[in-house]
Amino acid sequence: MNEKEISEIRRRFQPEKSNITLVNGCYVNAQGEIVSQFGQSLNMTSQEEAESILSVLKRSLSGTLGKQLNDIVFETSQVVDSDEHRLLMALRDSGLKDEGVANAFYQRVIECLEMEGPYLILLAYDKYDVPYRLKDGAPNPDGSSEVYSYIVCAICPMKETKPALRYDLPDSVICNREADWLVGPPEVGFLFPAFDDRSANIYSALYYTKNITEDHPEFVEGLFRVEPPMPAGVQQETFRELLTEALAEECSFDVVQEVQGRLGEMVEEHKASKSPEPLSISKTTLLGVLEATGVAPEKTAAFEEKFEEAFGTGAVNPRNLVNTKEFVVKTPSVTIKAAPECAGLIEPRRINGRQYILVQVDGEVEFNGVTVCFDPPEEAPPLGPLPDQPAPAEESGPLPQGGDSLPEQPEEGADSQSDEKGDEEA
Repeated sequence: MNEKEISEIRRRFQPEKSNITLVNGCYVNAQGEIVSQFGQSLNMTSQEEAESILSVLKRSLSGTLGKQLNDIVFETSQVVDSDEHRLLMALRDSGLKDEGVANAFYQRVIECLEMEGPYLILLAYDKYDVPYRLKDGAPNPDGSSEVYSYIVCAICPMKETKPALRYDLPDSVICNREADWLVGPPEVGFLFPAFDDRSANIYSALYYTKNITEDHPEFVEGLFRVEPPMPAGVQQETFRELLTEALAEECSFDVVQEVQGRLGEMVEEHKASKSPEPLSISKTTLLGVLEATGVAPEKTAAFEEKFEEAFGTGAVNPRNLVNTKEFVVKTPSVTIKAAPECAGLIEPRRINGRQYILVQVDGEVEFNGVTVCFDPPEEAPPLGPLPDQPAPAEESGPLPQGGDSLPEQPEEGADSQSDEKGDEEA
């Protein structure tokens, strides 16, 4: 699925636009036991509650493609005959009205999901009359191309509140508020089947994970029986390790800065193009970026080998390789953060044999919130005599003319002796 298709489905999670009339689910305690099951009609709830429930389901379709959202692709053999695909199709085709199928799904989730504490499994079914698109891309309200039927699942951890004082407005008294359980944002979720080319694709599902570092691979393997994608956070850490190990002594400040900047430019160019398809680059493109920095061919070859071991031969999303939101330079005792466009203001320098990181300053500077001033540049001291030359005599008047001779200078100590004689005579 691309961003436009995801946005089109997300817009349906509003009471006036959605055909979701019932939300099914169960409450699972910390021991992995189903405590209760429910089927809550949205038609029987208030407008505010219905919006809140749909908002929770909508969160399972939020995030960035390639990070929080990833495509799950089934093999043809799975679609033809497999328990995992058969279960998902039965949920969709029954409209969540078959309790036996729903119970089987709940048990499958409990068996494969590792989550601390109690949680809710929420399921909803929707039918969407997909409107025709005009040539300019606008929807045609006078007709639809097909009916897209799908299920959406959100698994939400339950959070216990703490006892506290509250004010009871009707009784005008202060009283205790007992501990309660709140429904948290979804930790994982999925949409099945995928909405590819604005049509149902039973060969694919859209998987959501809140945490880009820990995406619950056990859930993907247990429910979908496919190899889970590498989490976005792990991709970034792996790419950093590849650069450090493969480039070795050539992994300099300038090289890393250039790689970070070039990949960041690709992300910005893709964003400016407003392309709905997710951005991806090949291994060849990455090797070209390294070669442009002047890295030795043997180092580039080492990087290529390690990259294939970690990422395979497929394309990768540069958003998952570098931090495109900020530029961070860290030492054991100091951390410098800057916006990517300001990365050029930071440069390494070696002065008198010691390493420094220089930051060009424009405008005001604050120290712990206090605006500070820099010392004005010191004035250069007057030049003194050269070390091998005597100091020039002080001027005491016009120099003698013609054959006049300079007055004799008293010998050292003469003035002090005459002064002493004067004192004795006195």
